[in-house]
Formats: sequence, C-alpha cells, structure tokens
Amino acid sequence: MSVALVTGGGGGIGRATAVRLAEGGADVAVADVDEGLGNETARLVEAAGRRALFVRADVSDGAQVAACVDAVERRLGPITAFANNAGIEGVVAPIHLYPDEVFDRLFQVNAKGVFLGLKHVLARMIPRGTGAIVNTASTSAIRGRAGLAGYVATKHAVLGLTRVAALDVAGTGVRVNAVLPGPVETRMIRSLDEQAQRSGGIRRAGGTAYGQPGDVAGVIAFLLSDQAAHVNGAAWTVDDGATVA
Repeated sequence: MSVALVTGGGGGIGRATAVRLAEGGADVAVADVDEGLGNETARLVEAAGRRALFVRADVSDGAQVAACVDAVERRLGPITAFANNAGIEGVVAPIHLYPDEVFDRLFQVNAKGVFLGLKHVLARMIPRGTGAIVNTASTSAIRGRAGLAGYVATKHAVLGLTRVAALDVAGTGVRVNAVLPGPVETRMIRSLDEQAQRSGGIRRAGGTAYGQPGDVAGVIAFLLSDQAAHVNGAAWTVDDGATVA
C-alpha cells in the first residue's frame, strides 16, 4: 500500500494531485500552511476511500519539514510518493522595481522549500531503495516572463534541483522528476493576471487556454507510479504545446 505526501495540498494542483493519488489507491498526507484548506483536501482524500492526514507545515522551515515527514511516516507509514508542490507567485513588476523582500521570500518557499522537501524525504527513501518524487516547477523554468523575476528565477532553480537530485539518486531505486505546468486555472494564475492588468503594460506570456489542475495532477500521478519506472530527471511540460515554438 503506497503512502503519498503532497505539499501545498490545500488547493489548486496540490489538491487535485492528492485526490488523484487517493483515487489510485494511495493513502495521502497533505501539508499546507492553511489549516482550513488542508483539512478540506484531507476530507476529499477520505471521501475517495483512503486514509488521510493533514500536517501544517511551512516548507521554508527545515525543522517543520523534518517534523512533517516524521509525522507522516509515524501515522501512515513509509513515504513512497512525494509531490513536492508548494509554491507562491510573488508580485508582477519589472526587475528595477521588484521588491527585495518579495524576491527573498520566493526563494525561501519555492527554491529552499523544494530543496528541504528533497533533503528530508530522500533521507528516508534512499536507504529503503524505493520511492518517487515529482517537483512542481513551471514552464517559467525554461523561458523568461516579463515582470516575474522572482517567480521565474525560483522555477529555474526547481528544475536545476530536480536534475541534481536525479543524478544523486541514480542507481538507488529512487526517481526524481519535474512537472512544468503552463498557466492553470488556479488562485495563483488569477493573482498574476490581475497584477499584470494593473501594471500597465506587462502581460502574461502567450499560450493557449488555461489548463485545469487535474491536467497536471494526472501527469504527476503517472510520474509517481510504477508505470514511469524508467523515468528519472525528466522535465514534463503540461502546457498544450505553448513552449514548442
């Protein structure tokens, strides 16, 4: 029986992933800073017939991440699947006006948070010789976007961490991949678009219609499954072809 941990599981891609994994037979731990949203996702996991656990955790805090991983393994069992998904969007502003404190906070959550998740989960998975991790990056990991210095820089960092981790785990029985969503209908993308409209000229980089959280969750669930047993270090775009050209 598999046990999955999903960070940023209170909504959007994280919630869709938690439910998809539960529907596929996993018990799911949901980590988030928002207790209300996190517990709501846990209830959806239980409604799918699986065990659920909510853990309040700030992924930028190493002690909280370590405690979260420990709690999950004590309550549900060894983590076999990890959706390293938590992230924030920051603000929309050109680099010369971008607030230092926002840039720093983005790196704390989006980059250090992914690093800490990898560190503490891999410390459990590698000795057991099994497990799969998917880091949520973005198509912003492979292109520039006007006004999004902090977000784009951190998502490039997530992709870099994925590639390093994949090399670090090679031959251990553990796999690490990344999913790169384009714009998805979530609170985050609505926030970015609203900011862009107010900024007077900065616009979201092109693409097609918004994707849905379930579109990304399906890819994450595949990469965490045994069906992707030979996939390690990959960056899977989920953007309706927007980054092909």
